Amino acid sequence: MTSILRVSLLALFACGFALTGVVRAQPTFQSASPTAGTSTSEKANAMADRAMYQSVEYTNAAKPGAALIVIPGEIKSSNATFIQKFGPNNIADFGELELSKANFQVLERSNLGPILNEFTLAYNLGDANKARNYLRMGKLRSTQYIVKFDILKAEQTASAQQGFDGAVAGRVIGILGAFSGSRGGAEAGAIGQTAVGSIKTGDATGVWVIGMRYKIMNAETTEQVAQGYTEEKMEVGATGTSVMGAAQSQQGGVGLDTMVQRLVQKSVWEIDSKYK
Repeated sequence: MTSILRVSLLALFACGFALTGVVRAQPTFQSASPTAGTSTSEKANAMADRAMYQSVEYTNAAKPGAALIVIPGEIKSSNATFIQKFGPNNIADFGELELSKANFQVLERSNLGPILNEFTLAYNLGDANKARNYLRMGKLRSTQYIVKFDILKAEQTASAQQGFDGAVAGRVIGILGAFSGSRGGAEAGAIGQTAVGSIKTGDATGVWVIGMRYKIMNAETTEQVAQGYTEEKMEVGATGTSVMGAAQSQQGGVGLDTMVQRLVQKSVWEIDSKYK
């Protein structure tokens, strides 16, 4: 093999290795909605963008955290909508995700297998002897802390609405036109009655308050070593206008899924800042 050919082949291999090291962007997908690109689509997407997942920069993320397990917490709220949508495992999943991002050594609950409920009960009851027995199992030996997130409050605390219905004002205009005594006045009154009577506007807003508590327990003794509480407001609203048969409306707000995740993020931020 000539030296020129050898050099060419080495150059090709080097180029290939360089290409494999290229960092490519995540895939993006286009909307299949028939209204994509319209003004309604742009408004709806703008609202949805504000509800998208937002990554949190944790203060001490560069510092490795303790080994811990997130166990399902409790939902103290009696709100039927919240209870129907959420279970303790959903919240624990968010907790595992965010604590991992904060660089804690999160051990999977799946490692506990079918004894997860008994393991959780041991820590909820403060049964240190039973907890120690579980910690002698394989990967669980390195566990230092148990963390749980509880929902203490989920309630709609306020609502407000306002609107305008032009039907009454339209009838008044029609009556005034009829009393004018002229044909032109009557016709103008009828047109005004139709136009003003068609106007309908309305706004409605509801605000929820959701509160979350976190607890950190010593894995061996089951004693509580730290706790904290945080609340967030969830606002949902709708607005609509109708004039002469032309109508537009908008509705939206952050959902319960997003609210719970944001509360977990706030709690993990505090855990990372104070207890790492």
